[in-house]
Order: sequence, then structure tokens, then C-alpha cells
Amino acid sequence: MSSNSATREQQQGSGETKKFSHLPLATSGPLKTSLTGNALLQTPYFNKGSAFTREERDTFALHGLLPANVQTLEEQVKRAYAQYSSQPDDLAKNTFMTSMKEQNDVLYYRLILDHLKEMFPIIYTPTEGDAIANYSRLFRRPEGCFLNIRDIDRVEDDIDQFGGPDDVDVIVVSDGEQILGIGDQGVGAILISVAKLVIYTLCAGIHPSRTLPVVLDCGTNNEDLLNDELYLGLRQKRVSGEKYDEFVDKFVQACRKRYPKAYIHFEDFGLTNARRILEKYTPQIACFNDDVQGTGAVTLAAIMAAFRVSGVKWADARFLMFGSGTAGTGIADQIKDAIVQESGKSEKEAGAQIWCVDKLGLLLTSKKDELTPAQIPYAREDEEWENKPHNDLLSVVKEVKPHVLIGTSTVPGAFTEEVVREMAKHVERPVIFPLSNPTRLHEAKPQDLFDWTDGKVLVATGSPFPPVKYGGKEFDISECNNSTTFPGIGLGAVLSRTRLLSPSLIVAAVRALASAAPIVNGKESGLLPDVTDVREISVKIAKNVIRQAVKEGLAQEKDMPESDEDLEEWIREQMWDAKYRPLALVKEDEASTFAKGQAGAGSHHRRGTYNATARLT
Repeated sequence: MSSNSATREQQQGSGETKKFSHLPLATSGPLKTSLTGNALLQTPYFNKGSAFTREERDTFALHGLLPANVQTLEEQVKRAYAQYSSQPDDLAKNTFMTSMKEQNDVLYYRLILDHLKEMFPIIYTPTEGDAIANYSRLFRRPEGCFLNIRDIDRVEDDIDQFGGPDDVDVIVVSDGEQILGIGDQGVGAILISVAKLVIYTLCAGIHPSRTLPVVLDCGTNNEDLLNDELYLGLRQKRVSGEKYDEFVDKFVQACRKRYPKAYIHFEDFGLTNARRILEKYTPQIACFNDDVQGTGAVTLAAIMAAFRVSGVKWADARFLMFGSGTAGTGIADQIKDAIVQESGKSEKEAGAQIWCVDKLGLLLTSKKDELTPAQIPYAREDEEWENKPHNDLLSVVKEVKPHVLIGTSTVPGAFTEEVVREMAKHVERPVIFPLSNPTRLHEAKPQDLFDWTDGKVLVATGSPFPPVKYGGKEFDISECNNSTTFPGIGLGAVLSRTRLLSPSLIVAAVRALASAAPIVNGKESGLLPDVTDVREISVKIAKNVIRQAVKEGLAQEKDMPESDEDLEEWIREQMWDAKYRPLALVKEDEASTFAKGQAGAGSHHRRGTYNATARLT
């Protein structure tokens, strides 16, 4: 065999037997399929395009359907990257990547992983926001499950189309009311569900063929969409109230019935619904809301890392939230849970260590009629602030003397020099996180924070910033990127088949993330690890989640390894990677849904279960 041929054979996967290769989600060995010819080439999770070996071309009747030259995955990536780079703008690059995803899963993910820093903003925020806003004007093959509130009686039938009970691991659902800072985008929200699942695969190895993106089309209050004759969703005002709740519940119950092991991720729901829905279903199913919990979790990990450096104890720490919307109260909730876990205090005692400021000023009990349900637990008694100014941030900082100041206000420059210097008077290492994004909305620039605190500040931001130079040294600025957190949490939930995702499982995940911070390990100054290291971090997060799920009696998976070393190997073996595996041809009557190319939202061969004749009669 020539060296080139040997390389091609090796890159197809060796098929060797590993310790946990018998597991249903194992990634060693061949993939079984009953598909041949064009049907095989049209199935993204089997298609290798020009990388099919000569033997596979014989076995699967591919001769005449492909050019003669057999390429390696590396050669395909090089060719694809050149075409990607030739696109005229970011939206065109996003569209090109979508086209690739519809053709070949492995090549799509390998290309991104090889250029992760460059492509992350293209396949996710901010460019995905442009794609969502233009959803009805860009021709793309529909991907995912489209449910609409007019056809509420058909929800169960529509959900059933994407495989059998064991075929879906993660479901991401959005109603499109509050998308990526661009507001109500209606049916275009299907793309945020798709994008989140891409992140799950990239960052935690969730199998792309075992995911389901969903949009709940309840109408839209976006006048531009309502007046757009090309808009693809329901052209009506958003439905709310009992009908909306019935629709969401119908979806959740249909998922529980059809895919009882699936983990549900709620994404970009509106302010009034996000927390309410999460609180309703958290005691019932394993579910997560990235806007409420994800931002809080990654921020909490950065705080844990900062405290390991500063020596501040959780029982003594004072936290000031500037901005108390979904993100701000979600972070406050995570902080409260951490105080409880780390100090043994009650939830009420832990909540007393958190002060929240919003448009109304400091949240007070006398303003309860103007507060959201999420804000009410953090409202302070008016007696505490009698004759004390509390309507501006500086006054509250002077009184509270916080160890930690977090901004989710979208008020540019809100952390002024006077505010920062006042905070630095009272604590040795001020922890300041301007988290509002995009960059133009940040509460402060990291360089200013270093200058105003004589280099003592510990900083994390909500958008990427270049390193800061101070005192002849360079300091990395960590971005509170949810993508370092929620994929690993989901991986742990999927592999343990946890019945619920309790707060303690999220705190366990946060501990793993904080332990990976460069500043904790004496390597660099970052409070969070870089997204390029996220797959290995996801292993650690998943391990902690699994351990905690077992401890609480929530894990339904049996016979999981007990030692850390074996458990990590067990996790890695079940993480999908962007590598071509050998294919094995099986008979149609012996093939699973997956082997027939009928599983998951990306399938071109899915069989519907909806009985139109029965409906008509």
C-alpha cells in the first residue's frame, strides 16, 4: 500500500475495539447503514463525498457518482476553506457553511474545528443573528421541526417524525421572541435552535444526527415581519396567555412521550416567559435555559476562579448586580445557589448577600408592583435604605462596598472611573465583569479598569477584548462565553440520563469550569479557559454533572464507571468527533432508523408518521 493510500485508510478510522466500544453511543468501529448510491450521498451523517474509499465505492454502488480521485479529509478541508474564504461577506460565509452542513456532517464540523476562532462568529453570534433576521429571504433547505400554534392538535404527530424513542438526545426549542439581542424574529428562530445544537456538537461531542431543533411559531410582534409578504411564519400578532401555555405544554409532553430520554434546552424566549417556563418544567424534566442559567453559570465560574486568587470567602462576599433583567437575575440565582452550596447558608441568607440595581435604582420591596417575579426575591427592605441615596450606582457602591460588580445593563460606560475607584477603596482585589454585549454596550473597557484600580482588578467581559497592558505585563481578558459551559452540562445530562437538572448539578459543572481557569493553574491571567480547549473542559464538566446526578439519585444510566479515569474514558468514547468512520452495509430489515438515514432533523430520508387521510376523515 502506498503512503498516500495508507493515510487515507487511517483517516477512515481503524475500527479498533476499545474498552467502551460496546456502548450505543460509542464512536469506535464502523457505522452500519442500509443506504447505497445517491441515497447514501444525500445523508449528511454518512456522506464522505470524494473521501469514500475505493472499497466503499464498490460496496455501496458509488462508482459513476463521484470523481475518480479519493481524497483525505484534510484535503477536503483545504478545498472547502478556500471556497469559504472566497465568499464576499460574513452572511455569505454563513450561507456557505449551512450548505455544507446539509451535505456532509464530518466535513462541516472538521472545517470549523480547524478554524474555530475565525469561524465561531460566523456560525454563531453575531452573524447568525443576520441569518435569522433574513431567514425568509434566504433559500435554504428547511431543517428542524416547525410547530405552529394554529395546528396545536398536530404537535405530537409532527414531533414523532424525527426518529424512535432512543434516537434523540438533545432538543433545542425557541419561540423567537428575544433573539440574540435583535428581538422578535418569529419563525426565523429555528436557526438559533440549529446554531445552539451545532455548538453542542462542536464543544461537547453531542452526536449531530441525534439532535432536534424546534421552533414554536406563535406569531410575531415584529411589524417589519408582519408587513413582509415574503415572511414564512404565521403573519399574526403573538399569542399569549392560556393558549400559549397550552402550546408549550403540548410540545413538552409530546417530547416526553416520543423521546423520554431527551434533554430539553429552552432558548431565547421572551422575558416574561423564559423564567416562568423554566421554573414550571425544572421539577418535571431534565431541562435548561441558557439565557437564565447559562450566562449565570459561566459568570459564576469566573467568580470562583477570582475568589481562589483573591481569597474572598463565599460566606462573606458582597455582590452588586447592575442590570436585573433575564441575564442579571439569572446570574444572581446562580450566585445564590453557589453561596448555599459553598457556605451552608439558607437561600434567604444567601440572597441577602446580593444587591440588584435596575432602571428603577436599587430594587426595594416598596416597588414590588413594578418588579418582575425574578426580581422580587432580591428586593431590599426599604428600612435598610431610609435616608440613604440609592437611585444611582455610585451611591449604592459606597454603601454596599461590593467585592463583585457585574454589569448586564447595556448602559455603555456605566462603570465610571469614580464608581470603580470607590469600589477599589474597600476591597483588595475588586472583581468587575462588564458583561453587556455587543462591545459597544459594555459598561467599561478592561484597560480603564486596570488603570483605575492600579492593576488590582480581576476582569471578565461579555464580548471579546484584546489583552491589557499594565505595569510592563500583559493580561488576558476572559470572555464569559456560554459555549464553555452549556455543552458540557448537556453532555453530562445526556450520558447520565438524569431525570432532572437540579441547581446542584449546575454548581458541580461550574466547579469543573473554574478549576480549568488559566489563572488558577498558574499559566496565564484568564479567569476562564479559552473556547479552543472546550472539548476537554466539557469532559470535566460532564464528569462532575454525572457524579452529582448519581449522588442525588437522579441518574438513570446504569453501570457507569466509578473511577475518574474510567469515567472520563467512558465519556470520551461517547463524544462524536469529526472523523470519517468505516461504513458497514446491512440489510434493510436489519437496519435501525439511523442506519436507514431516517433519524434526526438532518435526514433526507425521514419517514413521516402523520396520517393525512385519517385527519381528513
